[in-house]
Amino acid sequence: MSSVKKEIVVSEVKTKKDLSDFINLPWKIYKNDPNWIPPLIDDIKETLSKEKNPFFQHADLKLFIARHNNEVVGRVAVIIDYNYCKYHDKNVAFFGFFETTYDYFVAEALMKNACEYAKSRNMKEIYGPANPSLNDEVGFLIEGFNSPPCIKMSYNPPYYLEFIEKLGFQKIKDLYSYYIDLTKPPPNKLLRVINSIKTRKEIVVRPVNLRKLKDELIKIKEIYNDAWSNNWDFAPMTDEEIDYLAKKLKPIVVPEIVQIAEVAGEPAGMSIGLPDYNQVLKHLNGKLFPFGFIKFLIYRSKINGARLWALGVKNKFRNIGIDALIYYETFIGGIKKGYKWGDVGWILEDNHNIINPILLWDAKLYKKYRIYHLIIS
Repeated sequence: MSSVKKEIVVSEVKTKKDLSDFINLPWKIYKNDPNWIPPLIDDIKETLSKEKNPFFQHADLKLFIARHNNEVVGRVAVIIDYNYCKYHDKNVAFFGFFETTYDYFVAEALMKNACEYAKSRNMKEIYGPANPSLNDEVGFLIEGFNSPPCIKMSYNPPYYLEFIEKLGFQKIKDLYSYYIDLTKPPPNKLLRVINSIKTRKEIVVRPVNLRKLKDELIKIKEIYNDAWSNNWDFAPMTDEEIDYLAKKLKPIVVPEIVQIAEVAGEPAGMSIGLPDYNQVLKHLNGKLFPFGFIKFLIYRSKINGARLWALGVKNKFRNIGIDALIYYETFIGGIKKGYKWGDVGWILEDNHNIINPILLWDAKLYKKYRIYHLIIS
């Protein structure tokens, strides 16, 4: 790490060349890190596109890039989600897509610019990282650097934690991910619970029907905006955002690990599991075409694990065991598909209603992430 302060020039991303430099920086940061997973470059471009990503129908985005002697050494995005600000009645900006070389002064210059921009937009506080929102990749990895991230999970060098805390940022919330060995049979204590719940004939848990996805999305939206409503820093997703997300995820969805629970015909809960396509992306080096698609087809068949990306139960149906039953059907669906392990996360560190049923599977806490905040007013 550099101990000599040098001239760092931070500027706004304005040109196609700037955007290319912004997107490609991680290949420099992680070139010797075997656990880093290169994202698809076209996917990052679309995520950052105000024209293509419906999140930016209600959010502002400003990208900054840091250079030293014309060499790109860092980047950061500032995101202001006006729906979030309105829902929580507070002026909070987010920082995201943060990357820096092993130089504290680069991080300092980047975050100074990020905070100044947020403050110029009347924001009083800044949270992060969020790439670009709390419904996407979020948090700095703080424990679990010994293995690659699962699909749609963040990853970073350990020194980011040192830099961000030296800048005055403090923890606001930790997020947990649990590892489950799917080669082991479900514990007997869990099966007793599941069998008891299954005697209630009005409760049905079934795989999502992709042939009727439009109808299923109506139920998923209803469950999401109710089940997550009391979670820390929840903000409702718009219909356009959910439809956009469903369109992007549909090609990789495995119905057996996407389950919908109904009680007497009413949507009550859901799970969304995703095969760990990071096992494929690690071989593509950011490009699907023209030759990456062949590798995609080869390595897709070798995926041996999945991430339980989301699980929620409507408030009125809490504490009757639906969450445990959804977990069970999702994990059994994964086992039937041949998956050997599952990642369950992220989960808020204090969301015991979701954590406790996982522990029935002898799940192990194996990764932790942290969201930081700083008062800037």
